[in-house]
Amino acid sequence: MYELFEHTADLGLRVRANSLNELFADAGTALSSMIVEDLIAVQPVVRVPIEIVGTDREYLLFDWLRQLLHHFDDEHLVFIKFDVNVEDSGLKAVVWGEPLEPDRHGRSHEVKAITYHELKVEPTADGWLAEVIVDI
Repeated sequence: MYELFEHTADLGLRVRANSLNELFADAGTALSSMIVEDLIAVQPVVRVPIEIVGTDREYLLFDWLRQLLHHFDDEHLVFIKFDVNVEDSGLKAVVWGEPLEPDRHGRSHEVKAITYHELKVEPTADGWLAEVIVDI
């Protein structure tokens, strides 16, 4: 589960999940929802493997979202399906999506960057919580 919240000239993302893998997958979905208006219209036709090395969960989340944004900026790919495995040494994931089609997907926000501001990933009584501010 994720929600977006206003943050001055930026947009915040708050994600709650039962597991760390689900948290990162939901954060990916949330980022896609910031980019396109009609997330349901995105089809999982392009498969992209992603590996990120790192042990700090906050930085791992930052690098994860930055990598997804990089694929959007460079290849215009927007993702809808996320298979994420967070390990002690980093994460391995496979994501699926397709090139952006503005007429079909619509555009929601122009996400310029993922920020470190108020970045958090922490365990809670019922799972995990993450918060990230993105520059729009």
